Amino acid sequence: MQFTAGDINKFLFFKLPSAFWCGVRTKSLDNDQCIVTVKHRWFNQNPFNSMYFAVQAMAAELSTGALVMYQIKKSGKKISMLVANNKGNFTKKATGRITFVCQDGHLIEAAIHKTIATGEGQTFWMKSIGTDQKGDKVSEMEFEWSVRIKQ
Repeated sequence: MQFTAGDINKFLFFKLPSAFWCGVRTKSLDNDQCIVTVKHRWFNQNPFNSMYFAVQAMAAELSTGALVMYQIKKSGKKISMLVANNKGNFTKKATGRITFVCQDGHLIEAAIHKTIATGEGQTFWMKSIGTDQKGDKVSEMEFEWSVRIKQ
């Protein structure tokens, strides 16, 4: 069964409506990389006329979490996933369309294989970098994911 960017966007509508209504959208997803965009609008702004940090965090988290979901689906096993920790750094006002890219898909497969083999939870950090339309970095976020096989 295929797992596409469109599937993730449908998932947002039904399971994470706040992200959907803020304009968070998955543009592409494959084994190694996920690209998520969000456009600065009135609905997701802060009082300083830029994108609210939590909206950036939703988009960044999705770029990492969609890769985890992709690998779990690929494994064919029932595996739970949870954000255990996160860090963020904001370097520029986020205006216009912001693109978050996570290229850490390679980190997940080993953790999933290990949790299946041992039955123990595994954790790993993934990074997402947000850039504006000019290519300038506006934020960088890291998420520590925990995966565990369901018994």
